[in-house]
Amino acid sequence: MTSWYFAYGSNMNPDRMKARGISYIDCKSASLKHYKLSFNKRATGKNGIGYANIQHQPNSKVEGVAYQLASLETIAQLDPYEGTPVRYSRDIFILSTTDGLLPAWVYVANPAMRDNNLLPEQRYLDHLLAGRAFYSDAYHQWLSSHNFVPQDPLDDQQRGLTHNV
Repeated sequence: MTSWYFAYGSNMNPDRMKARGISYIDCKSASLKHYKLSFNKRATGKNGIGYANIQHQPNSKVEGVAYQLASLETIAQLDPYEGTPVRYSRDIFILSTTDGLLPAWVYVANPAMRDNNLLPEQRYLDHLLAGRAFYSDAYHQWLSSHNFVPQDPLDDQQRGLTHNV
């Protein structure tokens, strides 16, 4: 087993991890080779909205944050936020870091939850951008220029830190 978790979506925002009560010891830049980031995981109750997912893509990589969780059991605390096992499943993948290869838990959207005609909401994309210290300039440029759905001004800002509202 591993106590590492790879965040490539909204959990790249360390403030979101803290707001969710997810304890971690350390975090560092990491990437997952031969995968690409997509926003094709359907949001529940929000037509046209997509959350982050990974898809196999040779010669690509997903950049993100590897969190060393406080214990082996901490990963289960993330499951309700990720909708596991219905919306996402999780498995161990091998990440690349500056320190070498690292096994880590990674969430992947289940096939029944995928739709390739979706866009992220502005606030959701902002969580990914908050992880700026952990990924390359090119990746930041790609995320910054991604199309999004503007946020409803009536959405609860505080709740948006812990849940995808």
